[in-house]
Amino acid sequence: MEKEIQQFQDVLQKIIAECSKIILGKEHQLKLALTCILADGHLLIEDIPGVGKTTLAHTLAHVLGLQYQRIQFTSDLLPADVLGGAVFNKNTSEFKFHPGPIFNQVILADEINRTTPKTQSALLEAMEEKQVSIEGKTRPLPAPFFVIATQNPLYQIGTFALPESQLDRFLIRIHLGYPNKEAERQLLAGKSRKDLLTQIKVLLPHEDLIKAQNLAKQITVSEAILDYIQDIIYTTRNDEAFNLGLSPRAGLAIIGASKSWALQKGRTFVIPEDVQAILPAVAGHRIVNSDSTVEEANSKINELINKVAIP
Repeated sequence: MEKEIQQFQDVLQKIIAECSKIILGKEHQLKLALTCILADGHLLIEDIPGVGKTTLAHTLAHVLGLQYQRIQFTSDLLPADVLGGAVFNKNTSEFKFHPGPIFNQVILADEINRTTPKTQSALLEAMEEKQVSIEGKTRPLPAPFFVIATQNPLYQIGTFALPESQLDRFLIRIHLGYPNKEAERQLLAGKSRKDLLTQIKVLLPHEDLIKAQNLAKQITVSEAILDYIQDIIYTTRNDEAFNLGLSPRAGLAIIGASKSWALQKGRTFVIPEDVQAILPAVAGHRIVNSDSTVEEANSKINELINKVAIP
């Protein structure tokens, strides 16, 4: 197992390096996004327009060699536009199912909070069950299946807040923010990101990605680490500083993400630093109301880390 982990660690480091050629100065966010994929979860990117949310999704799909589809969420988008539906064929006098864009390995749900709650909820079964039920028939989605959703801050015009139940479907939420001065200078003076995307190499074919996901599940979590995670969960439930307490599903999300982070570090076991590294991205959107900002959530998570003793 150690040899396999070392091999995948080398590949994962190359993936981060390759993605960093496109997404400048955001290595930590790239590692979190890759952690989300390795843990077989879904990613939410919340930020203002123009900081690279869509480019990040494109880059990950390219480097992993996955089928990619972008869905632009607007106020008039219908569930059938996402899932697909039956269309009558005059020649055969039968209805034939036409799959929607959801039937791809990587889905970019762009500006998900600009569409209505009815269309937002169309993603729920797909994200949780990796299948959709249409016309009385259950249809499996391709494997691996990964949703990257972007959303704009709620103070911007024409947005609909994602309810807490749907936020909970996302394993990780990240915030890109503005690039630093050096990275922005490279961006302004360099080639177009679209042109650079065509030069991205496939470094982890989807068959190997599934192997890496299975390997991440085998990472060991000791009793002491489980105690640490439980202490974190109980603190959020019993401290008035937190609007919402972490659920059992959130606890499983912390464990899954910690294992994937440990895999990237080349370890066969989870340490407290792994939990702390992923905690803001995994728990931040689960302990505050849906209208809270990423900065507010991260501030509370940092307070949480300081409160809970390390085993």
